[in-house]
Amino acid sequence: MHETRSPGDWRTKPTDRFILKWIKCRLSARITPRLVSVNRLAPWMVTLSSAFLGVLAGLMFASGWAPLAGLTAAFSQILDGVDGQFARLTGRASRAGAFLDSVVDRYTDGALVLGLVVYLAKSQIPGSLWGLLLVGAFAMIGSGLISYSSARAENLGIDLGKPSLASKGTRVSVIALSGLLTPLWQVAPLMALFYLALHSNVVIVKRLLCAFRQTETMRRGDRERG
Repeated sequence: MHETRSPGDWRTKPTDRFILKWIKCRLSARITPRLVSVNRLAPWMVTLSSAFLGVLAGLMFASGWAPLAGLTAAFSQILDGVDGQFARLTGRASRAGAFLDSVVDRYTDGALVLGLVVYLAKSQIPGSLWGLLLVGAFAMIGSGLISYSSARAENLGIDLGKPSLASKGTRVSVIALSGLLTPLWQVAPLMALFYLALHSNVVIVKRLLCAFRQTETMRRGDRERG
């Protein structure tokens, strides 16, 4: 099934917030039109290329190459915007492609968080290893739940309001920036990990409260009508 869109909105989706929208409009959109004429190039190839770079960035973090990892993660995020744009411009946007993109994004999330944890565990930054593992676990779980809760809420008809600022675009941008800043600020990856753990889980708690409030409102309405 192909998406129906106006010619001018191929660069972004309605759910994109300002960080992801800026990346897609300012960076991804500079690449995508150049790929349209490439023979035999399919959207899924761009999707897998983006995921490969994301996982590679995680391995680079784990190997101690933080600046290079940050640069690779940044390019992975730019490509992550290209695949959807390419699919829309060529009329090949599909549910299967969107599903593939969502699945491989979770591999990128996991690889980057694990890479940060390993990098910090091997660094000279003081702190408890168990504490680091705990923060890393919350960061990984929270990151995964952002996308899962969005999809589950849509399936159940729960209105979560505006899309979260804790989207993958923001998360990867924070991780990429932390890697690039490492030569100037050694604790940047640690700050990024704390951000991922805190912001994503705060959003999840807010979504849970929102769901319960909506459920209670519906129950009160049913009782009043009854």
